[in-house]
Amino acid sequence: MARFRVVITDYEYNSLQIERDVLRQLDVEFITAQCKTEQEVIEAAKDADGILNQYAPITERVIEQLNRCKVISRYGVGVNTIDVEAATRKGIIVANCTDYCLDEVADHALALLLACARKVSLLDRYVKRSIWDYKKSIPIHRLRGQVLGLVGFGKIPQNLSAKAKAFGLQVKAYDPFMSPELAAQHQVELVDLDTLCQTADFISVHAPLTKDTQGLIGSKQFSQMKPETVIINTSRGPLMDEQALIEALRSSRIAGAGLDVLENEPIHPDNPLLNMEQVILNPHVAWYSEESERELKGKVAQNIVDVLSGFYPDYFFNRDVRHQVHLQEKLK
Repeated sequence: MARFRVVITDYEYNSLQIERDVLRQLDVEFITAQCKTEQEVIEAAKDADGILNQYAPITERVIEQLNRCKVISRYGVGVNTIDVEAATRKGIIVANCTDYCLDEVADHALALLLACARKVSLLDRYVKRSIWDYKKSIPIHRLRGQVLGLVGFGKIPQNLSAKAKAFGLQVKAYDPFMSPELAAQHQVELVDLDTLCQTADFISVHAPLTKDTQGLIGSKQFSQMKPETVIINTSRGPLMDEQALIEALRSSRIAGAGLDVLENEPIHPDNPLLNMEQVILNPHVAWYSEESERELKGKVAQNIVDVLSGFYPDYFFNRDVRHQVHLQEKLK
């Protein structure tokens, strides 16, 4: 009988070979599941020592039923599928992976920005309908000198900021946790959210999804934006009030949107965004490259190995749990 039991609650990858290879460092029974509900997670993982999680809900009810779990490691930067406070109270380490797709998401946000600014997708659709007329794109404005506003200034928007400046964009950022020193280091103007909404030509959303940030961009924020503003979201759909976004687009309160994430995924076939020519929609793909996927899978599995081996993981999210869980620091 294996010493440890590790359960993956759900996954959408073609292979789990990377995870299996990493977990071979320990004597592990690796159980795979495709859970959708709390009850399914409880049934699959109640006796797990470690849990790998993608989208399945790990709620307070689930956590109360975990008898042996020492670590929950989530595929991704965000941990919004996990009740982190409940896990901390139970003495369970929550881990993630904060650096596997820095270039990918920054590149994708910039790609959506450029596609919206130059109306690439709109013109593609016209040409494929045998309409060869640049006037269908009017107006397009020169990118250089316009303002990119970043909502959140973590590692990904810092990456995006450097790339955007190569196109001549001026960069402003809203992040209540960002120091003026960090803003100065990146040559970014630090502003409040109202100022950002009022002055930016492009707004790219990069905040983590928490109880405090859900609906961060809503009717008030859209009402402050310029009619020329384009909003980009490659973070989490619920950061924006989607109905308020739809109304802002319908009323031409803003000019367009490039969305890799939505409130509900996959998108419902009746969603009005599907019929808006000024909107580009992608299927939550900004994180992906072959390289980033391999890196993510290896690192989240290593989180499990670290904790079950008696070490704090490299990607340790709920550090408040230290007063309950006493492990060793890894040597760098």
